[in-house]
Amino acid sequence: MTATPAVRVLERARVAHTLHSYDPEHPSDQGYGEAAVAALGSDPRQVFKTLVARVDGVLTVAVVPVSGTLDLKALAVAAGGRKAVMADPADAERTTGYVRGGISPLGQRKALPTVVDESALTFATIMVSAGRRGLQVELAPAELVALTRARTAPIGR
Repeated sequence: MTATPAVRVLERARVAHTLHSYDPEHPSDQGYGEAAVAALGSDPRQVFKTLVARVDGVLTVAVVPVSGTLDLKALAVAAGGRKAVMADPADAERTTGYVRGGISPLGQRKALPTVVDESALTFATIMVSAGRRGLQVELAPAELVALTRARTAPIGR
């Protein structure tokens, strides 16, 4: 299995992590995060999706549980802005270097401001995309926060 930029970041930093691969094919009525949860049999509160939004025009990464949704107003406040809107998928892909459904908060082409939902801190480990569809990485939430220089805030609903 070829290492993604996200996995290389973890290896360089010597962060303990576990990779979980699965078949990324899923029903069209199911999102990428939901597909990962179903395929891996994981707790949807412990698997996090990586979303890219614009906060006052600045691309910003939001990491929220698959079980919920992103609160754009809360993200704006957490990022020190006034208004947040979801980013255009093409902008998100071009800036991060990952494809939709495989965007990882780690190893992005351009490091973006990142906010992780504070619920992540209630778990010993969480899962996030490892940089491609069908691959998740499990790691301690504090390690994710440190590596992405993220803020934590209640941004999920």
